[in-house]
Amino acid sequence: MANMKQIAQLAGVSLGTVSHVLNGTVKVREPLRKRVLDAVQATSYQPSQLARGLRKDKTNILAMIIPDILNPFFPGVVRGAEDVAFAKGYRLVLCNTDNNHEKEMAHVKALQAYLPSGLIVIPSDFSELAAETDTFRKAGSAVVCVDRRPRNWEGDSVTINNAGGAFDAASYLIGLGHRRLAAITGPLHLTNSQDRLNGFKRALRQAGLEIPAGYLQETTFDRAGGYAKARILLRMVPRPTAILACNDMIALGALMAIREERLRCPEDISLIGFDGLDLTEITSPQLSSVYQSPYQLGAEAVQLALDRLEHRSVPPRRVVLKTELKIRESVAPPAQAQKMRGTA
Repeated sequence: MANMKQIAQLAGVSLGTVSHVLNGTVKVREPLRKRVLDAVQATSYQPSQLARGLRKDKTNILAMIIPDILNPFFPGVVRGAEDVAFAKGYRLVLCNTDNNHEKEMAHVKALQAYLPSGLIVIPSDFSELAAETDTFRKAGSAVVCVDRRPRNWEGDSVTINNAGGAFDAASYLIGLGHRRLAAITGPLHLTNSQDRLNGFKRALRQAGLEIPAGYLQETTFDRAGGYAKARILLRMVPRPTAILACNDMIALGALMAIREERLRCPEDISLIGFDGLDLTEITSPQLSSVYQSPYQLGAEAVQLALDRLEHRSVPPRRVVLKTELKIRESVAPPAQAQKMRGTA
């Protein structure tokens, strides 16, 4: 691989001239500049971003930390982030935490050595990022939290209207005539789980409905958690007529439990998820869900980080994106369900 010294020899110029052309530090006469660029092209020279970062205290790297690459929601977030980063001349480096706080902290510490211009984080469980990312902010790096806001976080963030989305879903079920509504939440130490539960409760409160004991179940944001908690709900007496699952993976687990209990969805029980993953359109029945755009989350997060690099003194921004309730085949009025059972 060619280096700057070899570029200088091939172009017949000084090493300083090569540096000025590549870094744009001093204007170089056009004939010399063209010779340098021709030599760069001839040798396929690639500058060391880390070496350049050491000179400028920053690289063109944006680091992104996510909780679970196997969760089909997060690749869309990464794609949105990468597309905007690439278009703006940055490169995205990805780290996965497995929702493990210690692993998250190991990534945060290791990434400091790469001098990233920005750090985009979807916090893991029990994150305390306000203190743990202070080194990045002091060094002038932009730090943005996405999807979840950790405790005591006062920096830039991009989230969705979790409470509003859950409120809309619960209100829709109530409008269909459901009066025994249950919810399976994600981990309640996460702000997005708290907000979704609060939206669910607000809808029931406005309708004058009580939440029976046991009708609120907390679990992990995965299919296994949804399956286990749905089984508990489906064996209750009286059984809920509708379930709000606070993400689509939980909803898929709940759908498995409904089938295992030899019940039908929506004839015996209605089900709404949250996220609007593409796979909800190919389940049987097609799953109703509160749609949010993972791509937009990632794209907005990178744009917010780049804006922070341009305007360091402006107050922190909290971007909140809208949700959309997408109704498909997994919901029906309870009266309709009774009619279906009577004619089966």
